[in-house]
Amino acid sequence: MRACDISGKRYNNANRVSHSNRKTKHRQQANLQWKRFWIPEEKRWVRLRVSTKVMKTITKYGLLSTIRRYGADSALVQK
Repeated sequence: MRACDISGKRYNNANRVSHSNRKTKHRQQANLQWKRFWIPEEKRWVRLRVSTKVMKTITKYGLLSTIRRYGADSALVQK
């Protein structure tokens, strides 16, 4: 399943709307990226699949603080 490891963000259900205003079901996938993050407390890298919004949050607050902020399982860092 495509979901952010930290925030749990997944796809959004939406409609494609044609010129004749006909609606067709459509999935809008979250913008997920594989990214390596450095954990200075443990002096090692960890690889996570996160959304770009969470990447900005990690840049601002740090990885461990962001995990606590979103209420994610801290076992993510054990990967």
